[in-house]
Amino acid sequence: MTDRRGVVAKRAEDLLPGVPYVRGWNRARRSAGTLADQLVLLGLDSDFPGLMADVNVFGDGLVQLGTVRPEAVELLAKLITTGLETELHGAAAETSPATQQKAPAA
Repeated sequence: MTDRRGVVAKRAEDLLPGVPYVRGWNRARRSAGTLADQLVLLGLDSDFPGLMADVNVFGDGLVQLGTVRPEAVELLAKLITTGLETELHGAAAETSPATQQKAPAA
């Protein structure tokens, strides 16, 4: 299985010599752990029971979310969108002309 960008190849079921599977899997494990920690804080950990690290045939780390209820995915998408909007508004506020005005001299 390969996505439209050719990034995700099929899972590594038979390991080949010389492919850094452990490096990719370890990176995926750290990323899955980071996501799991955030899901716990949001109370969504039970909605992602299949969250796990994996690796593809090229040694690229993969994070599998498993089978997830549509409501949980919608909530996760809203949280990501809200975070991105907040980040963009924060960046815009830092560079807006109003925040760059100097205080009047006394």
